[in-house]
Amino acid sequence: MDKTDTVRAERSPTARKETLSLRIFSFSAYSTAAMVVSFIPLYFLDRGFSEQQIGIIYSTGPFISIFANLILGMASDKFRTIKKLLMLLLFGQLVMISLLLPIEHFALVCLVMMGFYFFQTPINPLSDSLLLLSSQYTGTPYALIRIFGSLGFAVTAYTFGLILKQIGSHWTLPLALCTIAITLGLTTFIKDYQGSARKIDFSGFFKLIRQRDVLLFFLIILTVSIPHRMYEGFLAVTMRQMGASDSLVGLAWLVSAMSEIPILFLLGKYGHKFKELPLLMIASVMYAVRLWLLSDIQDPRWVVATQAMHSISFGIYFSTALRYLSHLIPDEYRASGQAVYAVVWTGLAGVISGMFGGFVYEHFGRETFFQMGTGFALVAAVGFLSYHYFSRADR
Repeated sequence: MDKTDTVRAERSPTARKETLSLRIFSFSAYSTAAMVVSFIPLYFLDRGFSEQQIGIIYSTGPFISIFANLILGMASDKFRTIKKLLMLLLFGQLVMISLLLPIEHFALVCLVMMGFYFFQTPINPLSDSLLLLSSQYTGTPYALIRIFGSLGFAVTAYTFGLILKQIGSHWTLPLALCTIAITLGLTTFIKDYQGSARKIDFSGFFKLIRQRDVLLFFLIILTVSIPHRMYEGFLAVTMRQMGASDSLVGLAWLVSAMSEIPILFLLGKYGHKFKELPLLMIASVMYAVRLWLLSDIQDPRWVVATQAMHSISFGIYFSTALRYLSHLIPDEYRASGQAVYAVVWTGLAGVISGMFGGFVYEHFGRETFFQMGTGFALVAAVGFLSYHYFSRADR
C-alpha cells in the first residue's frame, strides 16, 4: 500500500470504524492481562501459597504456553484466520477460570492454571499480528492502536485494585470472568485480517528461524525477557510484603501502563526514524536500573514512583522488538514468527523467572532476586549493542 492509499484508508469511514473496534478490543483484552499480572498472584498469596509455590504456578503456565503459542501461530498461518482462534482462546479462558473457582489443592490449581495459560498466552501475539496486519488496510500504525491496550491495563489495574480492597481478593476470579466475557463479545465486531494468500511452506519457516541473525535476536530477547518476567511476576508479592494494599498495587500498575502511552504514541509517529537495536539497548539499560532500585527500596510508595520507568524499559522494548521482528520474518510467516517471539518472551522467560526466580526469592531474598535480574538486563544491553555493531559490519 502506497502513501496515497494509506491516507485514503485513514479518511475512509469504514477504516475509522474498524480502527475504533480494534482499539476497544485491545482495551478489553489488556484488562484481562491486568487481572492476571496484578491480582491473581495476590489471590494465591491470600489463599496461603508461599512465594515458591506462586513461582511454580507462574512458571507452569509459561511452560505450557511454549506449545500453545507455536500451535496457535502455525494454525493461524495454515488456516489463515486470527479472529476465530481468538474467540476459541477466550472461550477456553472462561472455562478454565470457572474450574479454578472451587479448587483448593495446590496440584490441581497448577493443572488448571496450565490450562488457563494455554488459552491466555497466545492472545497477545495473535492480537499483535491482527493489529500489524490491520494497519495496511486502516492506515493506523500498530502503536496508535496498542496504546488503548495500555490504557485498558491501566484503568483495570487501578479500578479493580480499589474494588478488591473493598470487597476482598476472593472476588478476583469473578472479575476476571467478566473481562474475558466482554472481550469475547467484542471479537464479533473486528475483521479477520490475513497475511499473504500464498501457500505456506513450513519447512521454509523452520529454515528461516535457524538463520544466525534470527537465532541471535531471539537469544538476546530471552536475556532481557527474564528480568521483565521477574519484575512482573513478583512485583505484587514484593509490594504486599512491604505492607501495600491492593489499591496501592493497582496504582503501581496504573502508573506503569499509563507511562507506556506517550512512548507508544511517539514511536508510532517517529519510531521509524531511529535504529531498532540501539533503542533496544537503551530499554535494557533502563530495565537494569529499574530492577536495581527494586532490590533496595523499602517503602512501597517509592515502588509506585519507579513504575514510571516502564515507559522507557517496556514501552520502547515491546514496540521496537516487534518492528525489528517484522524485518526478519516475512509477512506469510508473521503469526508463526510472533508465536516464536511469544515462546521466548512469555514461555522460556516465564519458566526461568518463575521456577528459578521463585526459588531465589524465597531462599535468598528480594535483594538477591532483583540484583540477579539487573545482571540479565545488563547482559542484554551489551548483546543488543554488539548485535548492532556486527550487523553493520556485515553489510
